[in-house]
Amino acid sequence: MEGWIYPYPVNYLQFEQQGHLVRMAYMDVAPSAKPNGRSVILFHGKNFGADYWENTIRTLSEQGYRVIAPDQIGFGKSSKPEIRYTFADLADNNVRLLEQLGVSRVAVVANSMGGMLGIHFARRYPQSVSALVLENPLGLEEYVTAIPKQSTQSLQKQEMAQTTDSYRSFIKSYFNDNYRPEFERFVEQFSRVQRSPEYPRYALVSALTYQMIYDGSIYNELPNLGLPVLLTIGQLDRTVFGRRFAPPEMVKGMGYFPQLGKDAQKRIPNARLVELDNVGHVPHLEAPESFHAAVLQFLADK
Repeated sequence: MEGWIYPYPVNYLQFEQQGHLVRMAYMDVAPSAKPNGRSVILFHGKNFGADYWENTIRTLSEQGYRVIAPDQIGFGKSSKPEIRYTFADLADNNVRLLEQLGVSRVAVVANSMGGMLGIHFARRYPQSVSALVLENPLGLEEYVTAIPKQSTQSLQKQEMAQTTDSYRSFIKSYFNDNYRPEFERFVEQFSRVQRSPEYPRYALVSALTYQMIYDGSIYNELPNLGLPVLLTIGQLDRTVFGRRFAPPEMVKGMGYFPQLGKDAQKRIPNARLVELDNVGHVPHLEAPESFHAAVLQFLADK
C-alpha cells in the first residue's frame, strides 16, 4: 500500500502490540473553515481503508471539525502483524492515537465493521466519546447462531482464491444498482495488493480480522449505550457477514437492514434513525449529500 495515494497527508504512530512493533497510519485534517472546537474520528469497514472517507473528511472539515481518519492495525497502510485481532485492542489503539494528538473527546462516525468497533470503543472509553454515528453497522444481529465457525487456514485459502472479477462482484454487492465507475478504485486496490509477494500474509491477516468480527459480538451491548446514537441505514442493504459459509435456509431471514435498523433503534436508548432509500451498505459513497446532511444535523444537535 506504500504507493497508493490517500486524499490527505498520512502520518504514522508507532507502538508495540502483542510483541510486534507496529505503525498505525492516520490522516489528521484541520478544519478548512472557522474551527468549531470539536473533533470527529472515522472508523472504516473491513474491506476498505481510511481513504474511502475522502468526501466525509472534506464535508466535516468545511463545517469546522477536526477530522481524524485512521487505518486500523491490519488494514490499509497500517502494519499487518500476524496476531489475534480483537476489537478491544483496536479500541485501545485509537485511544493511544487520540492521546498522541491531544484530543480528549470525539464524535465517532463508523461504517460496517467500523460500527462494531465504534460500539466497543464507546463502551470501553465512554468518557472519550461524545456521540456515535453508526452507518449500516455489522453486528445488529447475531452471526454465531447461523454462521458455522471457520478455521483461519480455510479462510486464508479462500482469500487466496479470489480473482479481480470475483472481488468486483463482491464489492458490487455492497452498492446494488448504485455501483459507479469511480468505485473501481477499490477493485484496483485489491488487484494491486494481490500482485504483491506479501499477498499470502495479507490474506492471512484478512482471515484473522474475519475471526475478530465473528468473535466480537456487539448485539447485547446495544441497550447499554449511554450516549447519543444516530443510525443511518441504507434500505437496500442485505449484507450478512459470512453468508457464504451458511446453508441458504439458515440466513434466509438475515441481513434485512430496513428491519435491523428499526430493531436497533428500539434497543438503543434514545437512538435516532435515518432511513436512506435506494442506498446500500456504504451511504457516504452512494448518497453523500443525504448521509452528510443527517450526520451534520445530528452532530449540531448533540
